[in-house]
Amino acid sequence: MRKINLDSSQMLVLGAAVLVALLVGMILPVVAGLLGDSYARLAALPVLFLLGGIFIFNKRLLLLMVLLLRASGDIVLEATRVGATGASTGLGGAINALVILIALLFFIERPSLLPRKAALVWLLLIAVEAAGVVVTPVPGFGLKMALAFCSYFAVFVCAFYTVRTQDDFKFLVRIIIGSSVIPVIYGLISVALKGAGGISTFRVQSTFTHPNIFAFYLTLVISLALYVLKSATFRLSTLQRISFTGYLGLLFLMLLLTQTRSAWLACFLLFVLYGAMFQRRYLVYILVLCCLAMLVPSVQQRILDLDAGNSMANYAKLNSFAWRVLLWDSALKWMSVSRYLTGYGVEAFGFYAPLFFPMAGNVEWSAHNVYVQLFFDVGLVGVLVYLAVFYQCLRALLKYYKRDRLAGGILICALVQYLVVSASDNMLGYLAFNWYFWTVMGMGWSLYANLERDEKAQNRQPSLSDVSPLQA
Repeated sequence: MRKINLDSSQMLVLGAAVLVALLVGMILPVVAGLLGDSYARLAALPVLFLLGGIFIFNKRLLLLMVLLLRASGDIVLEATRVGATGASTGLGGAINALVILIALLFFIERPSLLPRKAALVWLLLIAVEAAGVVVTPVPGFGLKMALAFCSYFAVFVCAFYTVRTQDDFKFLVRIIIGSSVIPVIYGLISVALKGAGGISTFRVQSTFTHPNIFAFYLTLVISLALYVLKSATFRLSTLQRISFTGYLGLLFLMLLLTQTRSAWLACFLLFVLYGAMFQRRYLVYILVLCCLAMLVPSVQQRILDLDAGNSMANYAKLNSFAWRVLLWDSALKWMSVSRYLTGYGVEAFGFYAPLFFPMAGNVEWSAHNVYVQLFFDVGLVGVLVYLAVFYQCLRALLKYYKRDRLAGGILICALVQYLVVSASDNMLGYLAFNWYFWTVMGMGWSLYANLERDEKAQNRQPSLSDVSPLQA
């Protein structure tokens, strides 16, 4: 018999295939019992087998497919969920697990491609989340959030193994922008079905579970679309440029129809920062667009709402911002000083909200502020570690900015956008958007790291003048 020799990468793939097979074999009887007669859940089984097959065949292809289709998947994935608790799962949970496994296999194959600074801050953050799960009063929801952080780290890691050159970067930018096609079409159909008479109060959420998630996703896609339009490396023809500009207009329309004010602010910041860094005339453009937007009745109403309902006198109805301020103030005043350092546990804010928030009405409200939520859940330690992740990303992007001002500048704008909107929304729980955001952050850092690595390698190579005749 002929002896079969397998190299380390083949052994790794074979081991992953065996692991997937064992896991499927163990959970299939349990899953089959839980699925019941739900057609969506039953259809998830062959999809799960298909994803497993693609994973074994080509894990990079599976990752690209997930990035291309994840923005369109929330509606389908929600229909396949099993159970109603925080630990509920379904096809979405299986996809999350596959992405985490892909990142792990990438790292095992070539650990040197992941910068130590990137790995260190993320692992510290996950460790803080894991410690918070141990003490949380809601372990199911806490574990779900901790696993979400693991998946954010996973897509961030995957970017270092899929983007190593400028062409890789451009390809993945196209994939992410392409992922918006189905949500935009779905959003336009939603608007058409709603009818012109009800548009003023209608908030488009498209394929996402909430209009805010769709809005923040659009701000990221708009940022990348601006890069494509302005970068000479894409070399768009006149027809392509006109078509792409028209599509960018559709993205702006969808963003307007989400009626998400914080996303409008994020988009405003993008063009202000871009205008300040690159083309000053964009400051005039954004001023004109803001004036035109204020002519839209629904936009007027959303902005004017902030000027009313700012006090609780006689139990007057608060506007959304005043309501958030009251929520944050109530939470911080209720916290014990002894909990300032470590918090009450992951996802504890919602559990305790009915106790400290006078307007809770027995509803477990989320914090609507990443920094307040982290401080309440995992304390000052968690906030500092979380900000350290952004700090390290910003440092890498600033260095990349020196090499490519346009790409680095757009990515820095996207990072600033995220930090700003985190002050007024539940960004930590928006899984689909976070996958795209952290993929983009990893893409920028990876491109800079590879450029730096190549330059160091070239500098280490001796020139012909440095080689002696005897060595030659």
